[in-house]
Order: sequence, then structure tokens, then C-alpha cells
Amino acid sequence: MKLTKWLSVKYKDIMLMSKKITKSSLESEDVAHYCITEFAHREDAQALINRNEGMKFLSGMIWRSFHSSTSPYHTIYRQKGRVFGISQHKQIEDVESVEYDYDKDIAIEGIQGVIEDMKGGTIELWYRATLFEMWVNQPNYSELSRQTGIPRTSISNAVEEARKYIQHQLKINNITYE
Repeated sequence: MKLTKWLSVKYKDIMLMSKKITKSSLESEDVAHYCITEFAHREDAQALINRNEGMKFLSGMIWRSFHSSTSPYHTIYRQKGRVFGISQHKQIEDVESVEYDYDKDIAIEGIQGVIEDMKGGTIELWYRATLFEMWVNQPNYSELSRQTGIPRTSISNAVEEARKYIQHQLKINNITYE
């Protein structure tokens, strides 16, 4: 399917995906349209569509663009009104010359998907996913133990099991990032 036809067919799905990623933020349409435009200008866009990876790729773009304070979207749209010490035109050129790591986007999106699946699974998977997320925000087992009342060893075991489970699921889904 040609790129323009694919975008027409998938437009509503892309908008819905953007709302989910941005948690229904007022920016969901803006970030989706920005990513659609950037995706359409990529040389490998048609190849991604042909491999049925277009939506996965776009989801990573949307996630990174919305959540990253260093993304080109953030620099161009969220910082519009800021006063910069150097020419704003120069800063935009600098941002555009930075190589964007799309593989990292796909890996992050995959990890988040696995964690969400874990939370919807068994109580053991939910427990591991919850402690893993807490550990990501506070990578100190002793502090987490004080905060939760769960023994430090139990937390470290659950985090390690979650990490291995996530890596295994990513491998099954052919998502790799070095």
C-alpha cells in the first residue's frame, strides 16, 4: 500500500494511538500531525509500511516526541515563546543535525508495552512490574524497602525477575537495542 493511502487508512488509528500515548493531552493531535509529517518525509517510510512496522514506528516517534524534553518536537513547539541567548534559527538547525535514535524509541515503546501487559497479567507479574517501575524511579533497594515495607531482597529479586521477563518478551517480539 502506498504511503499516502496508508496514512489515509490509518489516520484515525494514529490519532487514537497518540491520545493513548499522551494520556488524552491537548497536544495529542499536534504531536500526531508532527510525527505523521516527519514519518512521511523519511526515506524508509514506505519500507516500514511494507514490513507492517509503520504503526510501531510511529508509536515510538509519538512517544519520544511527546515525552522527551530534547526531542525536535519539544524544541520547536513547546519552547516557541522562550527567549534564547543565540539565534533561534541556529538552534533549530543544531537540533535537526542531531541523529534521532528510532531504534531506541521502538525499544522503549516495547518495554512499556511489556510492563503494561505484566500489570494486566497474574498477580506475580503485576507485583514484579510495579516494583520494577518503582525501582526505575528510585534505583535504591534499601530506600524502596523503607518506603514499601517489603524486604530489600524481595524487591531486588522481583526487579531482576521483571528485567529478565522484559528482555525475554522483547526477544520474542524481535525488538533489540544495543
